[in-house]
Amino acid sequence: VFSFCVCPGGQVVAAASEEHRVVTNGMSEFARDKENINGALLVNVTPEDFGGDNPLAGIAFQRDLEAAAYQAGQGNYLAPAQRVEDFLVKRPSTGPGRVIPSYRPGVTWTNLWDCLPDFVAASIAEALPILGRKLKGYDQSDAVLTAVESRSSSPVRLLRNDDRQSPIQGLYPCGEGGGWAGGILSAAADGMRCAEAICKQL
Repeated sequence: VFSFCVCPGGQVVAAASEEHRVVTNGMSEFARDKENINGALLVNVTPEDFGGDNPLAGIAFQRDLEAAAYQAGQGNYLAPAQRVEDFLVKRPSTGPGRVIPSYRPGVTWTNLWDCLPDFVAASIAEALPILGRKLKGYDQSDAVLTAVESRSSSPVRLLRNDDRQSPIQGLYPCGEGGGWAGGILSAAADGMRCAEAICKQL
């Protein structure tokens, strides 16, 4: 479990690309002067979690998460949300505390354990107190969890050889889009390794 793309003074935004699915993301405007800080909380998922060996099983897994979030939000692209104190005891939330959700068009207060896979919810529940000890306030009781950010990394991995080329000569899949990284720094590092491989070819 790790935090990803923390946006100071930002907001949670809608990022769905298909009907009847909810996807969240985060952003800050230039001034970074909104009331909340937001940051994705991600759980590592591997192909073994996808429930099949089809090359597109990761996309199916992603779409299932997004459909479950839409259903938990009760339609109209509302995002399911829960306060941390309720999430940790698997109790549905009924409204906000001091932290007011920034997601538009709005949230539906619920129990996120009902729309997340058990291993994902359990991992987040275990990680929140640990993260709170490292960063004061991260697990405060009325912090808001808004689901689901499912587009942090590619759900597929493009094949490549030891020289970092795909089976199509001259094509070097790299970074998050190619399924070879899971964040800005790891994508940059993978891009550098691919650039070095291209230099060797030249």
